[in-house]
Amino acid sequence: MTKPRSKPPASPRPRVLLFTGDGKGKSTAALGLAVRAVGHGLKACIVQFIKSSPTGEQQALAALEGLEIVQTGEGFLPTDGDPRFARHVAAARAGLDLARERIAGGQHGVVVLDEVCVAAARGLLTCAEIIDAVAQAGPRTVVVLTGRGAPRELIDLADTVSEMRCVKHGYDQGIQAQKGVEY
Repeated sequence: MTKPRSKPPASPRPRVLLFTGDGKGKSTAALGLAVRAVGHGLKACIVQFIKSSPTGEQQALAALEGLEIVQTGEGFLPTDGDPRFARHVAAARAGLDLARERIAGGQHGVVVLDEVCVAAARGLLTCAEIIDAVAQAGPRTVVVLTGRGAPRELIDLADTVSEMRCVKHGYDQGIQAQKGVEY
């Protein structure tokens, strides 16, 4: 039996949630949280750092008032030595600039930095840059970070960390990614 938790004192800093791990559901959980916030009258912004083509969620939620989804990514990441890598770095920096504006502006109750952990792990952004952007938030703003391979600095920054773990995946059984499910 678990002990009931006492209510902690109100925090003067923003809430930071992090969804990481090798399992499915990181972006989906963040998207659901943003939709829930909009349902409660808050504004939400989702900045997608890796995705570059129209996604099902982007198309479905385009008309939802109070929710902004912006893709700043260049798609699948090449290796570090590839000449296209610099484009990905520039795109990630543009995404972080936009996220920082939304975080600091105080208009959004939730700001999601989707796949920002991948951007950090692959060297597109530094953890210090991400932490600085998150630090711009007021106490009523929730910042959500997602992506595989979350660096320790971002885990330490977060108040709540959820790790999605792959137990079994259809791809390993020859099942191809399905539109509307995996993307």
